[in-house]
Amino acid sequence: MAQENGERYVLRNARHLAADYMMRTIREGDTVVDATMGNGKDTLFLCELVGESGHVYAFDVQAEAVERTRERVKEAGFEARTTLLLAGHETMKEYVPSGVRAVMFNLGWLPGAEHAVTTKTDTTLSAVGAALELIAPGGIVTVCVYPGHDEGTRELEALRTYVSGLNVRTFNVLYHSFVNASSQTPQLFLIQKNK
Repeated sequence: MAQENGERYVLRNARHLAADYMMRTIREGDTVVDATMGNGKDTLFLCELVGESGHVYAFDVQAEAVERTRERVKEAGFEARTTLLLAGHETMKEYVPSGVRAVMFNLGWLPGAEHAVTTKTDTTLSAVGAALELIAPGGIVTVCVYPGHDEGTRELEALRTYVSGLNVRTFNVLYHSFVNASSQTPQLFLIQKNK
């Protein structure tokens, strides 16, 4: 199937797949969550998708990530459509209203910062559980996992077990793994709420 702009589709990586699913799901006016703010690239991307009437809640436990994202959002003129929270993503139910269209996770560490601070398996599982409660029917959760370090490997295995147990009548779960690449290559879980 040809792309509308005439370009060929290129299968690049887990992050690009997650972005593609977000573009197919999010509409102007939606409320969405960036569960792992980082440098703010995903926050900015989601701001563009939700438009002027939508809203993005973004979480990170590092003040540096919040400040980097705040600068990026301000420069783009998207301050009114964001709530940036210096808080763990496992607390999202305390801040985010139910009925969101999408939640995006990009696990691991803050790019350009110390690798000692990473997402953790227990809080990641809590956050994914919270996200599944918050999304509206038809909404999605994407989780990019980076098994190239010990905690990332633990997150991958725990998430695979967790999502395998989700009720198929309530959720559809798709797992993307590049089978001809290293086992350390980023991988993606896509979860859609049916009802």
